[in-house]
Amino acid sequence: MIAARSPQSLFWRVFLINGVLLAAAAVVLALSPATVSFPATRDQLLTLAGGLVALLAANAVLLRVSLRPLSELTQLMHRIDLLVPGQRLRPAGAAELQTVTAAFNEMLDRLEGERRASNTRVVGRHEDERRRLAAELHDEVGQRLTALLLQLRNVIDDAPPELLPELLAIQALARDNLDEIGRLVRQLRPTVLDDLGLAVALHSLVDVAEQTTEVEFSRGIDLELPPLAEDAELAVYRIAQEALTNVMRHAEADRVEVAAYGSDGTLVLEVHDDGRGMLYAADQESGGIRGMRERAVAAGGALSIDSRPGGGTSVSVKVPAES
Repeated sequence: MIAARSPQSLFWRVFLINGVLLAAAAVVLALSPATVSFPATRDQLLTLAGGLVALLAANAVLLRVSLRPLSELTQLMHRIDLLVPGQRLRPAGAAELQTVTAAFNEMLDRLEGERRASNTRVVGRHEDERRRLAAELHDEVGQRLTALLLQLRNVIDDAPPELLPELLAIQALARDNLDEIGRLVRQLRPTVLDDLGLAVALHSLVDVAEQTTEVEFSRGIDLELPPLAEDAELAVYRIAQEALTNVMRHAEADRVEVAAYGSDGTLVLEVHDDGRGMLYAADQESGGIRGMRERAVAAGGALSIDSRPGGGTSVSVKVPAES
């Protein structure tokens, strides 16, 4: 908790600054050969005006330095985003300003913790829904298509020759639909992540992207990645999945670099493309990008995006390793 301080300390600080300046001005005036007659001459008025300007300028500079933390606090309040955690102010200035700054930092700690817990619940519900849909697609639709293929095979065995082309076309269509169901199930619930780990799952994501696009991919994915909690691994996988999807849909890139490695007790994932970049500010607030930020926050990490029109896009997420 923040200890209460005297509400008059800022007043006395300003009072002391002005008092010191006035005392300094009085000493200079007393020791200087300058005199003021009545009526004052033009040179005397100019000297008094110059002294007054110097006094006011010194007062303004000292007050600006003393109240600078208020300006920094205002700027941070305007740009703060709980999906970009870690922004804090350094306590400085008068006692009240340090108290306000410390209280604001404590408020950000509390709000970021609440946002992280909320994101964890939301992401968990999304993953539960994905898992349910994957199970229904596999158990219901997939099994029915498999049964249809078995029946078609029996029909084809006994069908007259003139019907074979149409039956074979129907069989091929059913197989394609079954393959598509399998692909959707793998997207909804990445079993490779559960079975073989994050590094192999990231390689698998890049493999799928290479098969569906003509973009050139380069990889820097370490096979030995820092250990993460299950939810954090899934968050990193989903962020990589969304980043690659954005590249293939929107970037118009020729080359994409995907890297994953450990650094100072954190796992770092980077996806960089040489595409057209984000053209509008709204691009960085799209639903997909906010979803990536929410997953990063839920995993206790942070997401950063560097993009400019025509200069490509770099997505980086850092997640602390599990001790």
